[in-house]
Amino acid sequence: MTPAAFIAAYAIAVVALVPASSLTILGGALFGVTRGTAYSLAGALAGSTAAFLIARYGARRFVERRIATMPRVLAVERAVSARGLPIVFFLRLSPLVPFNVLNYALGVTSISLPHFLVGAVGMIPGALLYAYTGRLAGEALVLAGKTEVVRGPSYYGLLILGFLATFAAVFLAGGAARRALRDV
Repeated sequence: MTPAAFIAAYAIAVVALVPASSLTILGGALFGVTRGTAYSLAGALAGSTAAFLIARYGARRFVERRIATMPRVLAVERAVSARGLPIVFFLRLSPLVPFNVLNYALGVTSISLPHFLVGAVGMIPGALLYAYTGRLAGEALVLAGKTEVVRGPSYYGLLILGFLATFAAVFLAGGAARRALRDV
């Protein structure tokens, strides 16, 4: 799969409300951690922006009716209206927030498109974690296929340590995001 095809498929999945974490894992397996993260973030940003703009200009009434039945989303809307960019950033940091629904919900808030885009920086830790997981899974599949991969114990120790450090960073960032959102 080419990077452009991957990014396009990712963006379409985000707009279609398909959970994209599995695509980030796939990106890590196909392209490695760095490029997998970059391509996943490009697809996520394109899809998120499209969903935001669809909600804002194309399907506003439909989205407003749908989120009116979701008290947590209404609370997010109030928080975003009050504090904007920092709330979007913290929402993006939290792995417990359904990003795809959030994209549409944010489209009907008062947040500007530039603040929406800057807040997307909060997606980076989660994308790194999922791409790293994908990279590990890809290497495990290579090993399972009995393809020769010559790596010493220090290599695998470093992989495990890196995974744990990334997971801890995402967990701590998610906790900080939840605490910040509780205060709103």
